[in-house]
Amino acid sequence: MNPQKATIANENSAPKKICVIDGQGGGIGATIIRRLKERFEERIEVLALGTNAIATAQMLKARANRGASGSSAIAWTVKKADVIIGPVGIIMPNAMMGEVTPVMAEAVSNSGAIKILLPLTQENLEIVGISGLPLPLLIDELLDKHLSFLE
Repeated sequence: MNPQKATIANENSAPKKICVIDGQGGGIGATIIRRLKERFEERIEVLALGTNAIATAQMLKARANRGASGSSAIAWTVKKADVIIGPVGIIMPNAMMGEVTPVMAEAVSNSGAIKILLPLTQENLEIVGISGLPLPLLIDELLDKHLSFLE
């Protein structure tokens, strides 16, 4: 087990802060949040961070605890996160049709949080070794393999 994951799992303080970042229509983020809330209920705090207000609104409808939109909000909030979840584009400046600013990408990349990135992108990017699973199966893997330390 990753030593950082062991530290998070062993703390018995406030609920862990999970930042879910998405852009455009917020559908990926909303789907992730729904599944997180089904699995962990209120044992975690889910923060919906949208590159735009529409994405944030969709994630809030999926039962995120709180939400914020835009570059400054994302850059500030990821500093305090335990886990960051989103498509791989959140670490790529100008991804998501320019919605991911260089400030956002740098803040996510430099955050001390565990980053769990889904290999979904509209960018000119190929990741070797990725099987091309559909979103529901990627979220199953996210929950079962990468967030099991929260249980």
